[in-house]
Amino acid sequence: MSTANYRALLRTPGAAAFFLPALLGRIGGAMTGLGIVWLVHDRTGSFAAAGVVSGGFAVAEAVGAPQLARLTDRFGQTRVLPPALLGHAAAVAALVGLASADAPRPLLALGGAAVGASVPQLPAMSAARWAALLRGSRAAELPAAFALESVGNAVSYLVGPALVSTLAAAGHPAAGSALATALTVGGGLLLAARRGSAPPHTADGAAHARAGRTLLSGGLLVLLGLNLGIGVYFGAMQVSVTAFAVEHGAPGAAAPLFAVSSGSGLLAGWLYGLRRWRAAPPVQLRAVTAVLALGGLLLLAAGSPLALAPAVVVTGAAVPPLLALFSLLAESAADPRVLTQAFSWLGSASAAGSAAAAAAAGWAVDSAGARGGFALAAGAGVTMCAVSLRWLGAAVRGGRPPGPGCARSPRP
Repeated sequence: MSTANYRALLRTPGAAAFFLPALLGRIGGAMTGLGIVWLVHDRTGSFAAAGVVSGGFAVAEAVGAPQLARLTDRFGQTRVLPPALLGHAAAVAALVGLASADAPRPLLALGGAAVGASVPQLPAMSAARWAALLRGSRAAELPAAFALESVGNAVSYLVGPALVSTLAAAGHPAAGSALATALTVGGGLLLAARRGSAPPHTADGAAHARAGRTLLSGGLLVLLGLNLGIGVYFGAMQVSVTAFAVEHGAPGAAAPLFAVSSGSGLLAGWLYGLRRWRAAPPVQLRAVTAVLALGGLLLLAAGSPLALAPAVVVTGAAVPPLLALFSLLAESAADPRVLTQAFSWLGSASAAGSAAAAAAAGWAVDSAGARGGFALAAGAGVTMCAVSLRWLGAAVRGGRPPGPGCARSPRP
């Protein structure tokens, strides 16, 4: 498989017209949480207040995302997105007003929660469109499509935080939140306007409810656990790499280490989608979680920022293929009528793991230094590897039988 196949995917009628707006919107989404931190700190002068509001945002997004996805599967993207985007814009405006008025922290946290609960789930909607577009005779192209989604997500989290941090550093934190909202709303509205590629929704409420109960099937529960694990890895690494650089008297090394990790992830995600793999996705997942576990153990052995670099290259490279495989296996295990919910639940599990691990890693670093935080990240990788080796194949077989894109992968 070559880059021509990526071009062929995007030349599929309707594909670029939904992927690019969703990419624009997810850049805005990647800016939103950090934008809240900068905004609230600028208005209140307190990082504690910013942390409270950011926490409310994260919890509400994790809880609210599957609910919004449930409405999307029930009534369709083109009907749900416009009012959801309007609500999100109103919530951001209200939070800016509350911060400017120096409102009490509980009220600020409530405003942050309103922003989080209204974040449109554009990545899940884009993934659901790929699944609908390629289902059937083109199912073998789904791995490349989900790899493209994973790369798009990585690009968003490189570009988005850099944009909002630049604006904040220049003394315009409110402009960062405004730009984030504009990108989210603009991309979302463009996506909603692309009706032709929207997946079909379930008009029958009873049938939708029955399909929703399949989200508790074994395969999806295991995938939720694995996404929780990757969230723990993310949350622990954000704290631990920074602490490691400070411990070794080189705080400036943290940014290059994060850049190296992100760069290796982008490259690995791109390369993963360039070919059709002979091994079935569950087998691939076992291999990639083993790489993540190995990289986590290398983190513990590093004695300097330079020695840490190969470890973060290995762990960073494992993440985008993992995310693509999670989507592929979820598409296989979930009822198509609730596929947006399945994708959203995966994101919520990852967010919950990241939030919990950030707090736990802070405690571990205070107690045992940076290696305490790395031990948490390594533990997540080893646990994911053990789960994928022991339970994944049987769990996926317990759900909906894998489709052509998941059950068997054509030879290259």
